Parts: sequence; structure tokens; C-alpha cells
Amino acid sequence: MKNTNKGFTLIELIMVTIILGILAAVAIPRYMSTVQAAEEAAEDAVISSIRAGLESYATQEMMSDGRRTWPPNPFTALATAPAGYTGDDADGDPDTDGEWTWNSDDGKIYHQRNDNSVWEWAYSSANVGSGVGDDTGTLANDGTETSNAD
Repeated sequence: MKNTNKGFTLIELIMVTIILGILAAVAIPRYMSTVQAAEEAAEDAVISSIRAGLESYATQEMMSDGRRTWPPNPFTALATAPAGYTGDDADGDPDTDGEWTWNSDDGKIYHQRNDNSVWEWAYSSANVGSGVGDDTGTLANDGTETSNAD
């Protein structure tokens, strides 16, 4: 009599489950670090575009008024605001993932990442130099995490 059962044994199913569990344990942390690195790169790109926009704005001001100045709101120096930009937010903290806000009260740019952490960059359009024709301000070099609203 021939055994016509064609299927997997319990041991085979358990082994496959264990292997899939090990693969998931290795892949998920690697995926999360990749997502975080992508968000950091996107933030760096937005801050770089703000810097470039500020320099372009200052050059235009120099040509029209004879003095390099930065605008009170750094996002107004951009031809196109980044996706997620909501404007001047009085409390400063973004409410949704990917949101960019500008708080004129404390002079900071805020961005909320997908993990709900909020990052900030200090910005000032006030004159920091003593140059006769230069009233450009400052933009912090790197972001600082301000909160994590898990």
C-alpha cells in the first residue's frame, strides 16, 4: 500500500517558522535604520535648499537695495516650500509626520519625523556681522531633537 499523503510535517513547518523569525529579527532593525537615515538625508536636503534660497535672497537684496539681508521667515526665501510646510506655527511643534513649521516667536524651524520625534534648527535674520553691506543672519548647522511624543 502506497502512502499518498503529500504535505509538510510539523517539524518542517516549525523549522520554516524559526527561520522566518530569525530573518525578521535581522531585517526589521536594519530597515528601521534605513528609514531613519533617509529622513535625515531628506532633512539635510531641505536645510541645504533653505541655505541656498537664503543666499539667493541675500544676493537679490544686495542688487536691489545695496545690502545683503535675510527674510524674517526662512521659507519665504524658497521658490517652492518643502512638502509638509504649514507656515508660522505659534506653538512651534508640528502635529503630523513629515510636517515642517516655522515659529517666529522663538526663531526656530521644526520638523516632525515619522517616529514622532521633533527636530529643530535655530534661525535668525538679524545682523551678526559688522560688515557695512551684510545683514545676513544665522542658520544652525545641524538639527537638535526637541521631543519624542511616542
